[in-house]
Amino acid sequence: MLKVDLNADMGESFGAYQIGSDQALAQYISSANVACGFHAADPNVMAKTVDLLVKEEVAIGAHPGLNDLIGFGRRPMSITPTEAKNDVLYQLGALSAFAKAKGKTLHHVKPHGALYNMAAQDAELAMAIAEAVASFDANLVFLGLSGSEMLKAAKACGLKVASEVFADRAYTDEGLLVNRKLPGAMIEDPDDAINRVIQMIKEGTVISINGNVIPIEADSICIHGDGPNAETFAKQIHQRLIAEGIQIVSLQNLI
Repeated sequence: MLKVDLNADMGESFGAYQIGSDQALAQYISSANVACGFHAADPNVMAKTVDLLVKEEVAIGAHPGLNDLIGFGRRPMSITPTEAKNDVLYQLGALSAFAKAKGKTLHHVKPHGALYNMAAQDAELAMAIAEAVASFDANLVFLGLSGSEMLKAAKACGLKVASEVFADRAYTDEGLLVNRKLPGAMIEDPDDAINRVIQMIKEGTVISINGNVIPIEADSICIHGDGPNAETFAKQIHQRLIAEGIQIVSLQNLI
């Protein structure tokens, strides 16, 4: 039987500002990437999010980002490998404390936003992030863009890796994500998005934004929780995977 992880970014609220549909999504996913206070979240949000994931039996992962709360971590920034390594370590430690307080440990790490996209192409930055993860806990799974420099670096550091695909994002011919600001970057039609996911899992390919068939590995599917129809889409993709005979499991049970 085919297996896949279903993940979502969570805990991205801050103070009085509510972002995402964490409560609604938790019932449909197997892994969650929790913001660690740099691009989003605060101690209270992190604690609340961990409580929810423990209750719903969802695997807890860290989602470290750039130190850019105003820009939600989506703006590229000039950052040295040493700064990246220390920033990631800092964030892992913060989230791990909340998990430990509930008798749990972190399962995986997935960089956020601009840090994710930068490290997908920048080998030196990717290595700095991977080294931070490996030095913190060598048992963590590194979740990153399929075929990216991140996964190459993580493998070189001896980490287990999982290739991530996006249900609602378009891909370039090189297998990278199309910039959100460009036309066609987001897959708006839910049926189209789900059909693309099934193709990625079963055939190991996806149609690029230019109409070309490109190879892709799909260990984990990311669904975004900050859209207006996030809950409905999560339910639809969850049901479709089951209907296709694809088992939904956490990364630790997959990799």
